[in-house]
Amino acid sequence: MKTTLISIGNSRGVRIPKPFIEQCGLSEEVEMDVQDGTILIHAPRQPRSGWSEAFELMARTGDDQLLDAQTPATRWDNEEWEWK
Repeated sequence: MKTTLISIGNSRGVRIPKPFIEQCGLSEEVEMDVQDGTILIHAPRQPRSGWSEAFELMARTGDDQLLDAQTPATRWDNEEWEWK
């Protein structure tokens, strides 16, 4: 689809047709990126989306183990630290 840039203050913009907005699930906020000379507009990504599934998979495959050996407790750990 071809469209025309319109003036918006000191900027320029495009009107996005309603069917495009609905197909992409856009709402009031969008994210914009430039990739290889192309402007990409998409719905904001949800932070940490998919983390729960990734952690479940890690637990199932045994990939959730500590990489470093546990260090022995110090005097401070034993005498000064207080769990609440």
